Amino acid sequence: MLKKGGAEMKAAPETDRRRSLGPLTRLAPYVRRYPRLVVGACISLLLAAGATLTLPLAVRRMIDHGFSQSDGTFIANYFSMLVVVAAVLALASACRYYFVITLGERVVADLRRDVFEHVTCLSPAFFDKAQSGEIVSRLTADATQIKSAVGATASVALRNTLMGLGAVVMMVITSPSLSALVVVAIPLIVLPLVAFGRSVRRRSRHAQDTLAEASAFAGEQIGAVRVLQAFTSEESVARRFGEAVEQAFQAARQSILARSILTFFAIFTTFASVVGVLWFGSHQVLAGTMTPGTLGQFLLYAVLAAGALGALSEVWGELSQAAGGAERMGELIDEHAAITRPVNPKALPEPAMGAVSFRNVEFAYPARPERSALHKLSFDVEPGETVAIVGPSGAGKSTVFSLLLRFYDPIRGAILVDGVDVREADPAAVRRRMAIVPQDVTIFASSVAENIAFGRPGASRDEIAAAAKAAHAHEFIQQLDEGYDTAVGERGITLSGGQRQRVAIARAILRDAPILLLDEATSALDSESETLVQQALEELMKGRTTIVIAHRLATVLKADRILVLDDGRIIEQGNHAELVARGGAYARLASLQFEAGADVFKGAAE
Repeated sequence: MLKKGGAEMKAAPETDRRRSLGPLTRLAPYVRRYPRLVVGACISLLLAAGATLTLPLAVRRMIDHGFSQSDGTFIANYFSMLVVVAAVLALASACRYYFVITLGERVVADLRRDVFEHVTCLSPAFFDKAQSGEIVSRLTADATQIKSAVGATASVALRNTLMGLGAVVMMVITSPSLSALVVVAIPLIVLPLVAFGRSVRRRSRHAQDTLAEASAFAGEQIGAVRVLQAFTSEESVARRFGEAVEQAFQAARQSILARSILTFFAIFTTFASVVGVLWFGSHQVLAGTMTPGTLGQFLLYAVLAAGALGALSEVWGELSQAAGGAERMGELIDEHAAITRPVNPKALPEPAMGAVSFRNVEFAYPARPERSALHKLSFDVEPGETVAIVGPSGAGKSTVFSLLLRFYDPIRGAILVDGVDVREADPAAVRRRMAIVPQDVTIFASSVAENIAFGRPGASRDEIAAAAKAAHAHEFIQQLDEGYDTAVGERGITLSGGQRQRVAIARAILRDAPILLLDEATSALDSESETLVQQALEELMKGRTTIVIAHRLATVLKADRILVLDDGRIIEQGNHAELVARGGAYARLASLQFEAGADVFKGAAE
């Protein structure tokens, strides 16, 4: 495993890393989706290359026949033909640009969509270790490099490959003896290109990784800018980011240096070989074994071949850099979700009942396999029953929700929803039977209506408003500048904590699921709002199976049953009165909270 920016992702085998452009082959299926663009680009490339390769032939005819005969008509005809060739070259080049750039944009759009779709389906265990900024960097910066490779860079590479091969063939036809000298020089040029290309790719990959780490750090700090400023950490955070950016710059500079050396060596050796060939050719002209026009033709083909090879040295570095990006995006695609849909999922019974059962469940988080979060946990929740789970921090309360939603699978034991083991059912079908109101509410940077509709995409505005009214959120929403169309900012920063909580409750109401999961859903509300929302929740809970994680015991007094968890085990269960009378762990928790609350009210009264 390769760790980058806090995320562990599978590293490519070392043998694959040495194949400079190997990762780009993963783009082939995307390219094959658009045969018309590919064919159009190929035809345009062939026409452009053919038009360019006819120019040396015209030059030879001009030198050997046109000027020697002083035939003005002959020269005029040739120049007319050159204009036609130029028109063909211009049209073919324009078409090539359109086809290849469109293909690049289309391929990268598909790739980004597929990678994002795949990432959203990965199990939470992956995100326990991965940084969101690192993933976003791969979807943006790396994808941009791939777009360049599939589009402009690949076009230049193909054009110069065709030009180079065509020029070499015409050189052989024009003068086999001079061509033999060129063939001898080719290994001296190509072999260093391959060696430098590997170095460029390694350095490019390192530069991309370093930049992604800096981007991940920046995203994390910007997302918590209020905490950052509250603790006056601006200077230290800016210094750390500056160090990260400097590391990224140094890595990029090393990559640029390698590419510069590659370009220098390729261009110098290429044109030095052309000069050597020209020296030998001039002696053949002086000896009368070659006409000046033939030497001119050969020289032009040699220049075309040398230029093509020099251009390939530059684009090789760009393609190697893009291969690094393709490799990094490929690592995301290669990540396999720990939670997958069975080949033949077992259907949940209809209509939904809302029964939940934990049977001897044992579990440890993948990030902390040595520490068990639940120990042989067993309990049943009957349809329509309200069960509260209480206990100290770290007792395993939130883990129960994570397993029930099948974010993880237990190590041993089974979890049943309506009598079906969740591992045998489609995870999406299981989750559709549940609505959750978390303590740490997630609000998206969109409108209020869109945030509520997240509970049931496609809901009408009337249904959204009805859910908001039930959650006692309608009044404050109407007071916003644009009502339900008001943008609430990233993470709902323009809303108060209580308002965000009520939007989340409206989202759960709109979902209308048979199983309701409440993670202290009223924790962020003031007393007045809590009373109103508690009434809404009581209406919502009627006829539904409800599991409540409670940090404040006042919210569980009306629960049918209370489970007291400690260290992943149920140590007590019963209703409030029974547990208080028992004088155990729950009674101690109740005594601490209710007595503390009484002291507060008493002090306020005095």
